[in-house]
Amino acid sequence: MNKLRLGVNIDHVATIRNARGSNYPDPVRAAELAIAAGADGITAHLREDRRHISDADIDALAAITRKRGRPLNFEMAVTPEMEAIALSHLPHAACLVPERREERTTEGGLDVVGGHNHIAPVVSKLAAAGVRVSCFIDADPAQAAASKAMGAQVVELHTGAYCDAVRDRSPNAGKLLEALRVTAAEAGRLGLEVHAGHGIDYETVKPVAAIPEVMELNIGHFLIGEAIFVGLAPAIQRMRALMDEARAGRAA
Repeated sequence: MNKLRLGVNIDHVATIRNARGSNYPDPVRAAELAIAAGADGITAHLREDRRHISDADIDALAAITRKRGRPLNFEMAVTPEMEAIALSHLPHAACLVPERREERTTEGGLDVVGGHNHIAPVVSKLAAAGVRVSCFIDADPAQAAASKAMGAQVVELHTGAYCDAVRDRSPNAGKLLEALRVTAAEAGRLGLEVHAGHGIDYETVKPVAAIPEVMELNIGHFLIGEAIFVGLAPAIQRMRALMDEARAGRAA
């Protein structure tokens, strides 16, 4: 299998910064440290309510990722405002995600099937501008097929339900992992590149990383939390090692 890429989401560095309304810690510094530690790319979600990442952060992250030769994955709601921001920065990739103001974090995948007429024009504009478009979807082959039909090049599988089930020791964890495998296989068959993310930690990374169609994991909250105790570089390096072990077929 090809080497699995790691995208590091630095949103929650900004969450800590914003708790004091200061300019520290700096998400851009975190991005530079992540790249130095082996991250293959940087992910940032500019939410409509600006609860963590700011417009200025996106400006700076777009500049630093270009300078360092790493892709910026811009997570965005499907809105005219976010479309305009993406088109002004032309990140390497834009991942379309659902967004509700009252949620603490993204709670599920984008309903590409039901939202085709709303989502397809945004996909078309971004793709025409040279942005690689990804749809963040639940483990559902119908959502993968709809993403392909509207012109997305990538789907990112929402792994949150599986990761929560593992942490809760739920008997549904195996079924949820199998749904991820089935959807990844179908997406690959359709010619989509497959990514995965949300809720992944050291315990859950190997089963997801072992799915052969998955080419990239985007991980943020856990890595930023672990960095409090061990530092950002060691946290990323351990995650990278676990991903590599899973790809090599070594058991957890």
